[in-house]
Amino acid sequence: MKTAVIGCGGISRVHMQALSELDLSEPVAFVDIKPERAEKMATEHGGRAYTDYKEMLDREHPDIVHICTPHYLHVPMARECVARGINVLMEKPPAMTHKELDDFLAMPKNVQVGVCFQNRYNRNVQLVRKKLLSGEAGAVLGARAFVTWKRGEKYYTESGWRGTWETEGGGVLINQSIHTLDLLIYLLGQPKAVEGSVHNHHLKETIEVEDTAEAYIQFDGCTALFYATTANCTDSPVMIDIVCENMTFRLEGAQLTCIKDGKSEEIHFDEIEHEGKACYGEGHRALITDFYHCVKDGQPFPIDYAEASHTLNLMLGIYESDKTGAPVSL
Repeated sequence: MKTAVIGCGGISRVHMQALSELDLSEPVAFVDIKPERAEKMATEHGGRAYTDYKEMLDREHPDIVHICTPHYLHVPMARECVARGINVLMEKPPAMTHKELDDFLAMPKNVQVGVCFQNRYNRNVQLVRKKLLSGEAGAVLGARAFVTWKRGEKYYTESGWRGTWETEGGGVLINQSIHTLDLLIYLLGQPKAVEGSVHNHHLKETIEVEDTAEAYIQFDGCTALFYATTANCTDSPVMIDIVCENMTFRLEGAQLTCIKDGKSEEIHFDEIEHEGKACYGEGHRALITDFYHCVKDGQPFPIDYAEASHTLNLMLGIYESDKTGAPVSL
């Protein structure tokens, strides 16, 4: 299948590492508003370089497009691809507002649109989900999740788009911790309501979006406490605790600890080398491989746009609750 990548920043290299190991992909084009970045990728992987993505779509007619651009470009670019009958795999977020989400969901789709919530494919997450679904762990009683990372002033000022509501769509919620919200949904089910707040603690003169968020999330039969910040002194591993009737799970980074009958078992996984930051997790390769096989075989990709919309609605519910000071039904 002919592959094109729009946006040749750091995350695109994670995608290309996965594609280089996948014989279903033939790279034909790379697009970036900085021509030297697109040309570098084209030189390394083959294909042609473009600065105009619409020109590329019309000339190359790719089968699959990877959207690795800033947040505000995701939906407009995906709409152009879908209108041309091209399959799309986009980085998070799937949208920045309810209107963007609803408008895109309303489009007729005879192609696959997948969203990179790659942490669902992490091996520790897969094992916990298996134990939850099997009934071995018993009913979930509650959960808590912590994202405590560091993002300094240069991260925003040198990007050209981060730190504003118009182009990033938010801060730590929509950019960093949306993956953790997604894992709560993947493991606990659909949320019923959320009450939360957002704050800007350490970069008030640099960004207009939040660097910290907290929420109380109600699921069917249990609740989850959520805290996320980019005002930490370092990038600490994401931690999720899930307390069940028969056992407790702690996911911390790539590790998993199971506690049962007062005994703790640490489950270790062989390290998988991957491009990009450690916080990206190990799941991109498995997710991208799965997406290509789904397109090839005509099978629905599990993290399609409708599935990803549940995570976006939870995230937008936290922003709405912060504005109104009241819980938001989901």
